[in-house]
Amino acid sequence: MKKSAVLSWLCLSLIVAQAMPAHHAQQRSATPQISEFPDWKTNTEKRSIDLDDLISPGMPKDGIPSIDHPKFVTVEAARSWISPTEPVIALNVNRIARAYPLQILIWHEVCNDQIGPTPVVITFCSICNSAIVFKRSISRRVLSFGISGFVHGANMVLYDRETESWWQQFTGKAIVGDLTGSKLIRLNAQMISFSQFSSAFPAGQVLSRQTGFVRDYGRNPHLRYDNPRGTPNHFRGKPDKRLTPMERVIGVEIGEQARAYPYSITAARRVTYDTIGSQELVIFHAEGATSALDADELKKSREVGSTGVFDPRVDGRRLDFAYSNGEFVDAQTGSHWNIVGKAVEGPLKGKMLNPLAHGDYFAFAWLAFKPSTDIFHN
Repeated sequence: MKKSAVLSWLCLSLIVAQAMPAHHAQQRSATPQISEFPDWKTNTEKRSIDLDDLISPGMPKDGIPSIDHPKFVTVEAARSWISPTEPVIALNVNRIARAYPLQILIWHEVCNDQIGPTPVVITFCSICNSAIVFKRSISRRVLSFGISGFVHGANMVLYDRETESWWQQFTGKAIVGDLTGSKLIRLNAQMISFSQFSSAFPAGQVLSRQTGFVRDYGRNPHLRYDNPRGTPNHFRGKPDKRLTPMERVIGVEIGEQARAYPYSITAARRVTYDTIGSQELVIFHAEGATSALDADELKKSREVGSTGVFDPRVDGRRLDFAYSNGEFVDAQTGSHWNIVGKAVEGPLKGKMLNPLAHGDYFAFAWLAFKPSTDIFHN
């Protein structure tokens, strides 16, 4: 393997010491032996996967520290250390909008938070480029999550501190331990630029760099991993030849039907209409956001854009959108809409499109966990 290839998971095991750049790490992945981890109290007799399918890249439990007591600053205060095009995970729960900059989450991968009465966990798997937010409660029991150090299906495995069950980040399902079979409720979230978040939510809150840890926030420890011609780390599966492994896709699942929308199509179109089952949807793909997994500094990474998936109907009327100067304009009223689906100008100002759950991923991850997915074509 070339030294320039990034070893995402092993790289993060070195973050604690911060002694070596990720691209100088050498890959070390092996099937874990549970006896090697005497600190685990996990009931491994109860599981939905074969333990031989787990990979241990040499990182201990909590080797990547989660953020458990997040602090937040205003949008204005965050402008001094985050660039306009940097990606953030945008979450709007209980009318409270929060941004979780990937320049921070890339070093921690998990943030346990509480938004009003709702306990949430914000997760980011750098191997899959999967930013997923869940309610962190099961049957009214609130859970706190950390990073197990294991990889399954080239995707990070979380664990809850209450039962030490292990959870698949991509699906939100417990795969080993007493809670095996349980599934977390997913919340709508978007990866958009800081500028887009601050414009949509000027009174929003931004995760502070005051995490309690010393990290090189703003630097990408996965240099050039986001490479359309590259190969995924820790992936043992048979490649699905319908898409190149590291191509970015928008994944949407309605009921039992899943579909992948390649960025190569949505970025060119900017507005894409489709129907899954009985649900019509419109995909917005705006300019303005950079990759978190490309250049050494996030602010210098290549442009990939921001996406949103919505029901195109407002008050029972179906709208036809076009993209113009960074905004989306509907033909029916001439109203202007932003990437989070809010009308910011025109007769429909203040109206919101109903968001549909989606994610932005590397194709190999979506295809691995959703093998029966359709691929959207021009």
